[in-house]
Amino acid sequence: MSVDVSRRIVLLRHAKADWPDGADHDRPLAERGRKDAPVAGDWLAARRINFDLTLCSTAVRTRETWKLVVSRLEHRPKTVYEDRLYEASPGEIIAVLNELPEDCTELLVVGHNPGIQGVAEVLTGEAEPAAAGHMERLGFPTSAVAVLAFAGDWKALQPGSARLTEHWAPHE
Repeated sequence: MSVDVSRRIVLLRHAKADWPDGADHDRPLAERGRKDAPVAGDWLAARRINFDLTLCSTAVRTRETWKLVVSRLEHRPKTVYEDRLYEASPGEIIAVLNELPEDCTELLVVGHNPGIQGVAEVLTGEAEPAAAGHMERLGFPTSAVAVLAFAGDWKALQPGSARLTEHWAPHE
């Protein structure tokens, strides 16, 4: 008989990006984003989550967000820059998560909307009332964070299999 392993997925939407001419993938953070990302890092640091792994989209704005967030964390997790997270749908994000190694129990995903909000909504089967109300009221603005918990193998992660435990955004 196998024991279900407790896992946590933290979903972070990149900080506010600028809109210069050029490719969307190359958009840098705006001034507000450079201020909000460290605040998100402080929020995560206060929870003392010891991430095993960070999956980060390859876009400039997600990489810059991650650099500012990780500077606030006590422990720097292994980071994988994942092309498939750029413009990913909730289903595509879940497919990436289904491939994770079983020794990963604490995961941070840095990505984009609408995919990040969508995957939070799709994975949530149960929710702490305060977290659900907060996410419903605020949505998933830039630098927002959702914390989801589930038990089992990554391969078994599917819609409705997680519990939303926390939701936070820098501008409430």
